[in-house]
Amino acid sequence: VAVKQVSLGKQPEKKLILNELLVGRDNKHPNIVNYLDSYLIGDKLWIIMEYMDGGPLSSIIKEVCMAEGEMAAICRE
Repeated sequence: VAVKQVSLGKQPEKKLILNELLVGRDNKHPNIVNYLDSYLIGDKLWIIMEYMDGGPLSSIIKEVCMAEGEMAAICRE
């Protein structure tokens, strides 16, 4: 598993975090990292998700120059 820690005190739009949890809870797909559970510990929300080997897609797209077809394939999946 992977744990995403969100400091609620630093979040101006707490509704966005709640929406992320609800969407993750209600939607499962083999091509996305799935939500498993969440816990409120102090002022931090711990979101438990499936572990994704290789890190987040956002860090890959910042480092790799992709052709349009490659980007389309990632978006399709």
